[in-house]
Formats: sequence, C-alpha cells, structure tokens
Amino acid sequence: MKQIATTDKPGTVWFVGAGPGDPDLLTVKGRDLIARAGAILFAGSLVNEAATRWAPPDCVIADSKEMTLEQMATWLIVQAHQHQTVIRLQTGDPGLYGALIEVVQSLDAAGIAVQVVPGVSSAMASAAAAVESLTLPEITQTVILTRVEGRTPMPEGESLEELASHHTTLCIFLSITLLGRVTKSLIAAGWSPDAPILVVHKASWPEQEKIIRGTISTIQQLCREAKVASQAMIIASPTLGARQWTTLIKSKLYDASFTHRFRRASVTATTNADAAPLPPDANSAATPYSIESL
Repeated sequence: MKQIATTDKPGTVWFVGAGPGDPDLLTVKGRDLIARAGAILFAGSLVNEAATRWAPPDCVIADSKEMTLEQMATWLIVQAHQHQTVIRLQTGDPGLYGALIEVVQSLDAAGIAVQVVPGVSSAMASAAAAVESLTLPEITQTVILTRVEGRTPMPEGESLEELASHHTTLCIFLSITLLGRVTKSLIAAGWSPDAPILVVHKASWPEQEKIIRGTISTIQQLCREAKVASQAMIIASPTLGARQWTTLIKSKLYDASFTHRFRRASVTATTNADAAPLPPDANSAATPYSIESL
C-alpha cells in the first residue's frame, strides 16, 4: 500500500532501473518499490509499460516521453510533496545514458531525498539473448560501454575508432542509426571486414526481440532487411561466435591444477602451449550470420 508524505517532510524519489524490456527482469527491490509507489514517472519511449503492472490501483502514473528535463524534475518534486515513495522508472540501468545526475541536481536543490536501484543493462541482456560471453580468457578481459558521437559530442580521446583500436569487446549504445559510421570506425581501427558483429533489437522484449548476426561488411544490410532502426545494441567483440570454436583456453579459476582458498589443486599444471590453438584471427572467427526473432 502506498504511503502519503507529510507536508513538512517530502518523500523519496527512487531512480529504478527497469531493465532491458522484459518486466520479469526488474530487480525484486525495484518491483517491491513499484508495489508501494504513490507516483511513477516512466520513460514510455523506452520502458515497457508492463513494468508498472505492480503499481497500486491509485498510483499516479505518467509518461515522460514528451517532457523536458525541467518538466520531469518538477513533476518528481511535486509528487514527492504528496507521496512517500516516488519512482522514476528508467530503461536499463539509471547510471548509463539516463540523465541521472542532471535530474538529481534539481531534486537536491529542492531538498528531496534520492535513492538509486540498479537495473539490467541492454548490453548484458543482448549478450544473454545471443548466448555470447563478453570476456574470454586470453582473448579479451575488457568491456567498453560507449556510443557514437551524434548530437551529444564525445570527449577527446573517446572516438569509436580510438576505443576500437584496443580490440576488446565494444557494447555500442544509441548508435543503430549511425551503423555505417560504426562499421567504418571499426575498419579504420584495424578490424577485419569479416569480423563478426552482433545487433540485438529490443533485447528481452517479449515477442519483439530480434537477434542479427553478421560481419562488419554485411551487418548494415542485414539490419535494413530486418527493419531495425531503433532500440538496438551493437556488440563488436573478438569473443563473438566462440560457442562454435573447436578449442578454447579455459579459465584458470576452475582448472584442476589451480589452487585457491576453497580448493586445492588436484593435478599438475599444464601450460597454454599444451592446449590446441585458437582460430588464427579471433576478430574474423567463423560465426553464423542470420536474423533470429524470439
């Protein structure tokens, strides 16, 4: 049951990560907050409205897709003076491309308490949908979350070409309409045109998710054919397609020769030179190229 705030002590505004789309991927804490919320402001252009289904019948629910930043902040402040629990329900995780601090500054100035509940990012949901790992031993241990420069400029040293030069996993947000620029930047950074690339549209959204596999040279056409032009995660990584590799260098943590505080080594250690080799160029490792709808 929702609680009404007193006039002398406003309620708390909770920034809750709604996750990538499937309402069942909300955290338990986020769902419980929704169940007692007096007011919810959700990003209707990105958040599945089904995520509000746990709200009380008399909860005030508004869609922010036509609001400016100032209007959103004002709405939250007004509701916090009327309700003990107010929620800003955001896509993915509030700390990633969510204008979190911009809104929080206005709430701080108004004396409104703020809390944040993390959510599942579309980057993780996209990898999960495609059954891909973003890291692999001795292939890459680094994941870069980034975007292509559009109306929001990128800071110096953070162009996609510069980041791609590390040849690690790249999870590229908010850039599907600039996919041609993405592929050009990857090639300029030394990636093979035949390197696998993954695009996932509406990861985890029931009956709307599309998984598109291709190469840097084919992915743009495949996305056109699939009519994917919004709400898509682009993943470029030397790990893509590893499920089909005939050999892998295994994690040392689970190796029988590895000792840690919970388990003693049971066999003599071997070197990676004893393992069968990986594909000669992981950036162009074979992978199926297709469009999958779930």
